[in-house]
Amino acid sequence: MKKVFILTGEPSGDKLASSVIYKLKKTNNEITYSCVGGQHLESLGIKSIYNLSEITYIGFTSVLFNIFKIRNRINKTVEEIMKFNPDILFSVDSPDFTLRVAEKVKKINKNIKIIHYVAPQVWIWREGRVKKFKKFVDHMLLLFNFEKKYFDKEDILNTFVGHPLLEDNMKSKIDLSSLIDKDKKIISIFPGSRDSEINVLLPILSDFIILMNEKSDNYFFIFHATDKNKETLVNFLKNSSLKNFQVISDENIKTQILSKSVFAVAKSGTISLEICNASVPSIIIYKINMINYLIMKSLVKVKFANIINIINKKEIIPELLQNECNAKEIYNSVNYLLSHPNLLKTQLNNINQTINLTNRLSTYNKTIEHEIVYYKSCKNKDNMNIIETMILTKLKDYKECSNRDRFILPLEKDISFFTNIIDDAINFFTNV
Repeated sequence: MKKVFILTGEPSGDKLASSVIYKLKKTNNEITYSCVGGQHLESLGIKSIYNLSEITYIGFTSVLFNIFKIRNRINKTVEEIMKFNPDILFSVDSPDFTLRVAEKVKKINKNIKIIHYVAPQVWIWREGRVKKFKKFVDHMLLLFNFEKKYFDKEDILNTFVGHPLLEDNMKSKIDLSSLIDKDKKIISIFPGSRDSEINVLLPILSDFIILMNEKSDNYFFIFHATDKNKETLVNFLKNSSLKNFQVISDENIKTQILSKSVFAVAKSGTISLEICNASVPSIIIYKINMINYLIMKSLVKVKFANIINIINKKEIIPELLQNECNAKEIYNSVNYLLSHPNLLKTQLNNINQTINLTNRLSTYNKTIEHEIVYYKSCKNKDNMNIIETMILTKLKDYKECSNRDRFILPLEKDISFFTNIIDDAINFFTNV
């Protein structure tokens, strides 16, 4: 029986890992699992060797203050992995923890395959890390297609698999009438999952809601919590003067709440993609202490924090970071957008185009057999080269300027629009 050890470092990684393992369990029940994870992996019956909160730190100063504890946890994790003796170490995100563990594991036992999911963002900062990864990572699974060039350059085996949050279209069917007045419009609030984030952002978000309530009584604010931080949120908010709010931690209810929201205010991070996939307009907020910010600013190579903005190289989703992350600025941004439906529509159109492209590329990448299929149809390589020229000519109107090998499918068409063009070209040439 094969063994897989799943290694995560924070709640978002736990959620991503669970989406993979859930599908793997459905196709193969002959695998034994162990993990460092949270509630999502636990829901699949996989017990964590210790509580995920013990290693969830954020910011350079937080890491420095806990450096000895982190080192101890890294060594303990390596020890437990070696006891488990897995065939595969499946590490997910949190590279400063998970890849440090993976490197030590590989040095001890070269036969353990290291598969890392969610590539370190070398396109944002510390690109030199790529050279190091090739020494111990056997395969890298990528969320976004543009990441490939960084890992291809260093001959690290990789596969663009797409983002599971962009594929999740499950809709919950739960009666929300007991939670929310049907006459009120929902604004979803995502204050983060780490205590360090919540402690900074919750007072700001609380003041923002007070300003919104002063302007209008038409909105109801839902704080999206985890099981572990719900109590923290409730204890803070119950002592405030807020009204028209609720704290929800149930995953099914949160999914439906988000789908019914007219707007979302979210901490920068993975949650933004869930919001985008739900077709909910939003803004992104984030604030860390000044020391951490100055260090990060000196290292980061991109202009934006949000992945949708990074892909588009412009601000599709407004970002209020550091000094701009305050109650008044959040209020002004939200109020302005809600007062201009055309801007909300434009944001969603841009987001949907980005997601549609990402999904199409993900699907295309997963059908790598296409070249073999068409090679067989073309009879030989020379024919294939000629036919390829014909196809590229027919598809030139749909070419994306930034990439010679990528074509944009018209929104009203499905993938058969392209495959039919390819098939017609093959049939025409081979029947001449």
